[in-house]
Amino acid sequence: MSTALTEPAAAPSERQGLEEFLDYYREVLRRKISGLDSVDLNRSVAASTLTLGGIIKHLSLLEQSWFVEAILDQELSDPWAAIDWTAQPDWDFESAADDTPDYLLTLHAKACEQSREVLDGIEDLGTLVAREPSSGERFNVWWVLIHMIEEYARHAGHADLIRESIDGATGD
Repeated sequence: MSTALTEPAAAPSERQGLEEFLDYYREVLRRKISGLDSVDLNRSVAASTLTLGGIIKHLSLLEQSWFVEAILDQELSDPWAAIDWTAQPDWDFESAADDTPDYLLTLHAKACEQSREVLDGIEDLGTLVAREPSSGERFNVWWVLIHMIEEYARHAGHADLIRESIDGATGD
């Protein structure tokens, strides 16, 4: 796991802390798949079907879903736009088996860059997302950042176990 990891600042502002921790966990996940081939990215542990490839593709979807679809109220782009999510609710996890490591890393990098651009255009994290969810209660951007950190942190734990089972690599 040779990709450099930048630690969040020790005494950040609120916004800086949220953005830096999200970037930190984005890099943690990228490090977990660094140097692995397609076969390794499709390995699972125990009874779980979760794979490193599926995790990184799922997080790429979440970047688009929250920052583009929810915050900006824009439609998802490809590859997400063409999927019938009712018929294939786990497509992001399952379809990763057909993808190369380079494709998955590029997909994730582009999604993260787009999310950063969206955030750069938002001055107040208290701004409500543009798209109203089916529950009727709109989240603010601050909540989205916290939720994304939670998603990455949870999946980083899954990735730890999967990566260690592949080649013994541990750590962030």
